[in-house]
Amino acid sequence: MRPTGRLHLGHLVGALDNWARLQAEYDCFYFVADWHALTSHYADTGDLVANAIDNVADWIGAGLDPEQSTFFVQSLVPEHAELYLLLQMVTPIPWLERVPTYKEQMEQLAERDLSSIGFLGYPLLQAADVVIYDANVVPVGEDQVPHLELTREVVRRFNNVYFPVPPDAPSRGLVEPLALLTPTPRLPGLDNRKMSKSYQNTIDLADSADAVRQKVRQMYTDPKRVRADIPGTVEGNPVFIYHDAFNPNRAEVDELKARYRAGTVGDVEVKTKLAMAINAMLEPLRERREAALARPGYLRDVLFEGSARARVQAQQTLDRVRDAVRLRY
Repeated sequence: MRPTGRLHLGHLVGALDNWARLQAEYDCFYFVADWHALTSHYADTGDLVANAIDNVADWIGAGLDPEQSTFFVQSLVPEHAELYLLLQMVTPIPWLERVPTYKEQMEQLAERDLSSIGFLGYPLLQAADVVIYDANVVPVGEDQVPHLELTREVVRRFNNVYFPVPPDAPSRGLVEPLALLTPTPRLPGLDNRKMSKSYQNTIDLADSADAVRQKVRQMYTDPKRVRADIPGTVEGNPVFIYHDAFNPNRAEVDELKARYRAGTVGDVEVKTKLAMAINAMLEPLRERREAALARPGYLRDVLFEGSARARVQAQQTLDRVRDAVRLRY
């Protein structure tokens, strides 16, 4: 995750919940992608380190365990940059320009100058991030599959150039990772636009119970429903999308939907019950987060120790790559 701000409910349902589950099945590497943050935030780096620490507190709050998984910082493992450089040597520029999110982000972030090599090459840096750990699978949503397919193409080309040997030979090439497709529910922002920190339409994992209640009270609902006795629309209504995502009391949700459609419940009641459900879900996350932050130096120690472990494996891959490229003096 890029440390560009506080994490919110979209990060929880889109990634963190799944990351926590995967710990029981896989040897997991989770990292602070600070170099990736520079690709679009190179002119605004003042908060990156503080954001990184805060984000990792949220990881722990969401159930990730640094004793069970490896937490590290991208820039503390410089081998990522070396492999990124070597992958550049065999990667055609048109391969990068055709990545769907490249043009999308150029349009969405039009207020920033993104005409840099760093921004163009960020999918290739992602490829280095993955293959340097011989990753077999990468948990992604469908929107990230093109990035992973680029990784696989680059690995294939690199192996063809530098590892022209059978896959079972001692000098084995880089691993082609597979997508571990995971459902990533898309939550709208509180104003029914795309959820984004820049729109200030998020519920953050670190928000207090009062802050959650205030934000839920301001949520967009059915604009045609000017009185509680007017039947309302449930489908596409952010309040009910959030109820479906965070309220485990399915009978209550079904009843609220029926009454909303019939015009027998007001927005205040629907939102009050939603805020209660979100706060009940967030409370244990807040407790774990605060416990981690209360230990002086703990989160930095976690990241330094994890980065040292990650670097051992990264160095092993780079040794293999340097041998294959014949860069030994």
